[in-house]
Amino acid sequence: MNLFFSTELSPCPYLEQKLERRLVLPLGPSTGDDEQDRLVLAGFRRSQTYSYRPACPGCQACVPVRVPVDDFIFTRSWRRILRRNADLTNEEKRPMATEEQFTLFRHYLESRHGDGGMAAMGWNEYRSMVEDCPSSTRIIEWRRDDGSLIGVSITDFVKSGLSGVYKFFDPNEGRRSLGTLIILWHIQRAAVLDMPYAYLGYWIAESPKMDYKARFKPLQRLSANGWVSWDGP
Repeated sequence: MNLFFSTELSPCPYLEQKLERRLVLPLGPSTGDDEQDRLVLAGFRRSQTYSYRPACPGCQACVPVRVPVDDFIFTRSWRRILRRNADLTNEEKRPMATEEQFTLFRHYLESRHGDGGMAAMGWNEYRSMVEDCPSSTRIIEWRRDDGSLIGVSITDFVKSGLSGVYKFFDPNEGRRSLGTLIILWHIQRAAVLDMPYAYLGYWIAESPKMDYKARFKPLQRLSANGWVSWDGP
């Protein structure tokens, strides 16, 4: 039976002068789809072969949020982004790392997160991030009409919805709003698969990097009383 453990205190990657601790559960070969779904429903996120959620002393800033797919409204601005990227194609694949992905990943990190904890990741770490995963994981690639790679998402297909583990894209294509496009794809794909939710991970009020998640309304957040409707900040 898998047992939870907690990590040592370390600097929070999102909030200055805060310390982070995580409650972690290793995911073994016997971890089934039902257990993975229960963890996502309980606000856990996945990183490689571990599922985790924050357990930070004196801080509850990380709020799990999700989109109820049937209630989501594709506003004019959302539809505009979809039209702007209508020339792109996407494909769902078994999780296998490629040099092409890694080149885009490094370009994305150096442009957007050069001072982050992932900035020093090399090929072996990237390959582990992609390939050390449950059987429900897929990697989705977006390509231009010339075949070049423009965006990637590592996504878990759990019973209650789609949970984006990590996404990256060409930072030079700002006009396309690729980060938003990838989230809209998750919402649309969940609807096609008759899944009720698209999980967006954690929203943090004081972190500008997380502001974008509150725009995907209507939203639900995980509270002490379970998942509840939330209008954002």
